[in-house]
Amino acid sequence: MERGRWVEVADGVFARRYVELDQTLGLVVGGERCLVVDTGGNDPQGEELAAAVREVTPLPWSVVVTHAHWDHFFGTAAFGPCDVWAHPRCQEAMANSAEAQRADWARRYQDEGRSELADALLSATLVLPDREVTSRVDLDLGGRTVTLLHPGRGHTDNDVVVHVPDVAAVFAGDLVEQGAPPSIGEDAYPLEWPSALDAVLAMDPVVVLPGHGEPVDRAFTEAQRDELAALADLLRAVRAGELSLDAALRRSPYPDDVTRPVLEQATPA
Repeated sequence: MERGRWVEVADGVFARRYVELDQTLGLVVGGERCLVVDTGGNDPQGEELAAAVREVTPLPWSVVVTHAHWDHFFGTAAFGPCDVWAHPRCQEAMANSAEAQRADWARRYQDEGRSELADALLSATLVLPDREVTSRVDLDLGGRTVTLLHPGRGHTDNDVVVHVPDVAAVFAGDLVEQGAPPSIGEDAYPLEWPSALDAVLAMDPVVVLPGHGEPVDRAFTEAQRDELAALADLLRAVRAGELSLDAALRRSPYPDDVTRPVLEQATPA
């Protein structure tokens, strides 16, 4: 199983980077506790992450799941028992869709000839969150307070971001993606996503940790917000009959394979 690498983006704030899915998990260390941001997509990855955290700190941990997509929560068993924070709709979506997500991606890995990843996913332990972030929760880690915030609907209807105000860092989950266009699935809310990023930008971040890709800055986040706002405007115009699908595809900031499903199948507001 792949071993990740730590990137320390600020004092006691770390991104754990993986080649698979270009994924970024996270760690925030306080004086008395630490917070793990997402846990990966299977038990071996969760165990690798837990061991890596223990190389950084011996402090007791809590977990936050940024949203209900399999690659962010199927590694949680390695951290139990502990508090697992998430939006209540995240817990519901995990309970309802985790098995379908597991089966879909296991088939994909099998089709790619990557049976080790398929087997690891099929045997992964599902751990549901037991602590709710309905709108905002402030967690005292000992000399450092972090804020768990639901910024609105965007990548999903259950996104949670993690703000570390003393170093102006934000773990944005998949609301931000570096190295590829944002993943805008059928459970996304493209019309509202720019507003969710406005909430992130209102935290005045110096560094933003995406769910996939390398750490980015405020300017990158603003640019991605603007791209998503442009896509939202195109979607509104197509729905209103003011713009043809082909014309919207030509004007999109994203490639055809990203834009077309949004314009054809985006979740209604």
